[in-house]
Amino acid sequence: MRHARIIFDGRELDIDIAADDTITTSEGEVLDVALDSDAITWLPPVKTPGTIFALGINYADHASELAFEPPKEPLIFIKHANCLTGHKQVSYRPDNIDYQHYECELVAVIGKTGKNIKREDALEYVAGYTVCNDFAIRDYLENYYRPNLRVKSRDSLLPMGPWIVDTADIPNANALRLTTTVNGKVTQDGSTKDMIFDVPFVIEYLSKIMTLNPGDMICTGTPHGIVDCQPGDTIVCTIEDICSLETRMVSEQEYYGDKY
Repeated sequence: MRHARIIFDGRELDIDIAADDTITTSEGEVLDVALDSDAITWLPPVKTPGTIFALGINYADHASELAFEPPKEPLIFIKHANCLTGHKQVSYRPDNIDYQHYECELVAVIGKTGKNIKREDALEYVAGYTVCNDFAIRDYLENYYRPNLRVKSRDSLLPMGPWIVDTADIPNANALRLTTTVNGKVTQDGSTKDMIFDVPFVIEYLSKIMTLNPGDMICTGTPHGIVDCQPGDTIVCTIEDICSLETRMVSEQEYYGDKY
């Protein structure tokens, strides 16, 4: 089963999506609308985001691409809810920067509270999986130990969704093809099997440090194949058996307008 959050007919709804794409609200109402309808506005799929953990350099080929040594233990930083946006929404490119790239990533969504979780039990704590695009601005990234606020915590730079797929429907999250297209051209093609630290390892690692709670999310890094993204570009991040996440890039001026 797939689970999502949408705005439809002026209502914010939690929905379940069956194998035949039938959409049912949490109250049991069947919606007469197709998944690809423009009448749906997709929201980030986690209603109450907890801590958003993100892994840096979790694929060896991506480390090589950036001329970094692969890490000896997980490089984890925290992102903030202001970054989140949904499928088919916009993200912006800040003015006066040189390089901003996508990062197509598998996301594990925590479903129950746990501390000191053993690796072999870790997937019992995962409610499901989704996809994110963890945009990065390389201008301010001196090295991979410093994914600072200007690089990773700007508004709208963590599109996620459109839905969460139950863990039971993904027999092996460590063997999924991952691709990204920019304006229809394939620019990234990898597999989650190449992660340096897989989801069970990271859950064990994190839960030794802190309690994990429902709504926490673990963004697991991206493989080789980054491309500078410009206003007007459409980026689609896909992980097989989970979902495709579409984002359109806009300028900073278009994104904020005259608000500030």
